[in-house]
Amino acid sequence: MNQIEHQNQDFNRRDFLKGGSVATLMTMLGGVELFAQTNGAPAEAKPSGPKVKVAVIGLGSWGREIINTLGRIPQADIAAICDTYAASVRRASTSAPAAKQTEDYKTILADKEIKAVVIATPTHLHKEITLAALAAGKQVYCEAPLANTIDDAKAIALAAKAAKEQIFQAGLQMRSDTQRQFLLPFIRSGAIGQFVMARAQWHRKQSWRATSPKPEREKELNWRLAKATSLGLVGELGIHAIDQAAMYLNMLPTAVSGFGSVCFWKDGREVPDTIQSIVEFQSGVNMIYDATLANSFDAEYEVLFGSDAAVLMRESKAWLFKEVDAALLGWEVYASKETFYKETGIVLKAGASKSVQQPSAAQEEPYVNTPLSFALTNFLRNSADLMGAAEDYTSSYGDDKAGLLEALAKVNRRPAAGFLEGYQATVTAIKSNEAVMSGQRITIPKNLYELA
Repeated sequence: MNQIEHQNQDFNRRDFLKGGSVATLMTMLGGVELFAQTNGAPAEAKPSGPKVKVAVIGLGSWGREIINTLGRIPQADIAAICDTYAASVRRASTSAPAAKQTEDYKTILADKEIKAVVIATPTHLHKEITLAALAAGKQVYCEAPLANTIDDAKAIALAAKAAKEQIFQAGLQMRSDTQRQFLLPFIRSGAIGQFVMARAQWHRKQSWRATSPKPEREKELNWRLAKATSLGLVGELGIHAIDQAAMYLNMLPTAVSGFGSVCFWKDGREVPDTIQSIVEFQSGVNMIYDATLANSFDAEYEVLFGSDAAVLMRESKAWLFKEVDAALLGWEVYASKETFYKETGIVLKAGASKSVQQPSAAQEEPYVNTPLSFALTNFLRNSADLMGAAEDYTSSYGDDKAGLLEALAKVNRRPAAGFLEGYQATVTAIKSNEAVMSGQRITIPKNLYELA
């Protein structure tokens, strides 16, 4: 589905750091801030390229957040919005007044002018729309998880794999975030030593329940509270943190264990409001993930622990906490240094072997570009590049299918989660939720991650 979606409990992720300086706290604890060189630069300052006519299907609170984000991306031309519920369409139209409004996604797929679609419906409804959009030749961004069953997720991934003339992007938005991409080679280089464990959490005080005067509509809105349609907290939300750990470790989970219960919202829901999950990797490294809808303390973050250092990540910021016995990496001699509390820290960023400056006051705002903004920008730009390359090749060489596919395969693409990453993360999410619901340890065979 997405990060979180409620009609009666909208919130903006920018609220998460308001009211206090997490950065100050982290540095007082001895943390050294890690930041990408372009992290604070607004998207509007970058070359936008040609506009892409895009439609958004699914207009819950996350669908509306997508529309608001697209509205700030110069390359996006929001051509249509769609939801089966008319009131949701009307509500979303205030942010995209020029967009066509429809309750039938098939009218969008039939519109040749619309080149790309973003699918933000409930998870269990992704398959039908995604397969139809790919068959219609659209560029497709499908929210994560791809589906609520492995069979449906595999069907989506295989269809996307076969659509070689199109862009398919899974909504694992952190894979497009410049900050996370900046950290990737740093962490994989062994700068934090030998991996020993990982941890992540998501804490919010909210019910996940939406209300409606119509019983049928209320049931539709609360799909994430039913076992038949929801992957629960670990599947709908934890998928992002677990996928990030898998990306940094460069390996896939081999087993998952979990526990969950309804601790607070005792309203007849079938899905736990509080969960704990342990994700095992082949190297012996385990990740602990916990989430709750009953308490908001400490919000959300991820930590990677190594024998030489730990890296803590919160949204678009990260800090390095180095062990006192960690060996010098060599380049520290040339790097800018700053004193935090009683510790001297190394500023790590692009160009770390040169003297670098801390971000300016304007750059301190961590949400100038959100992970969603990076993901949607990369989706649109990758789509534009691919469509442009296809048009150029066809105009020069005619209907040469083999040559066209060869040419498109050489088009450089910006960081994004593709069909394989989306499928593998969905497999882990589904199995993790099964473990939580059963309270058991479940092994994940390697071949389950493969696309036959």
